[in-house]
Amino acid sequence: MARRSPRHQPQRLSELLLALVWLTRLPVWRVLPDPAPALSVSVWAFPLVGALVGALAACVWSLALWLELTPMLAALLAIAAMILLTGALHEDGLADLADGLGGNNPAQCLDIMRDSRIGSYGVIAIGMVTAARVGALASLPWAEGAMALIAMASLSRAGMAAALWLMPPARRDGLGHAAGRPGGGTVALALVLGGLSILLAMFYDPSQRFDWPVAVLALFLAQLWIARLALKKLRGQTGDVLGAMQQAGEVAGLLALAALL
Repeated sequence: MARRSPRHQPQRLSELLLALVWLTRLPVWRVLPDPAPALSVSVWAFPLVGALVGALAACVWSLALWLELTPMLAALLAIAAMILLTGALHEDGLADLADGLGGNNPAQCLDIMRDSRIGSYGVIAIGMVTAARVGALASLPWAEGAMALIAMASLSRAGMAAALWLMPPARRDGLGHAAGRPGGGTVALALVLGGLSILLAMFYDPSQRFDWPVAVLALFLAQLWIARLALKKLRGQTGDVLGAMQQAGEVAGLLALAALL
């Protein structure tokens, strides 16, 4: 089906729609302008997309608890909703990176990551991270769990924008290269938008306002660890690296909140 081309669509709205196309499976590509904006100028919207995904998952979490399902089942359904909304995009990146890190040099690592087959490292990585996300969410009270879903999903995607700015592409093709390098102002806006979700969570319950910065620190350190691994083994970032950073940051933040709240 041909894509419609709105004549007077605001530029920021076009950039938000493009971010939704890249990071979710929502059929918003139908209303993208032709030509679409560059992805590098759209990364400011990554945390907004994350907040939307997290908010929809929070609705599933809330509905499941209202129906008196166990917290574990409610958490499983909420995480499943996130996976469905994104088409397991980030989980796939995590698995590919886990498999690729077993290579002996950057070229071999990248070749392994491009293989459509999933290896044992990838299976273990997805299983452990998904189980940790479900278990951490299940241990949180209702309101804190809902806020955590939104905040961690948003801020972890802001980290993806920062990685595109700070890290060189490992390939001359693929998402990491095709996205282009965003400007510093664009990345700063992404970080501000991601940080707003944390501030809202802190102001919701002032008695817990010191716990959320710890979760942010855990998220940041997890993403930094993935970035360092990628620079060492791949000499740069790829779309799979960005997906792995999102997953690592989100699960680290959720685990920190589970330990503190």
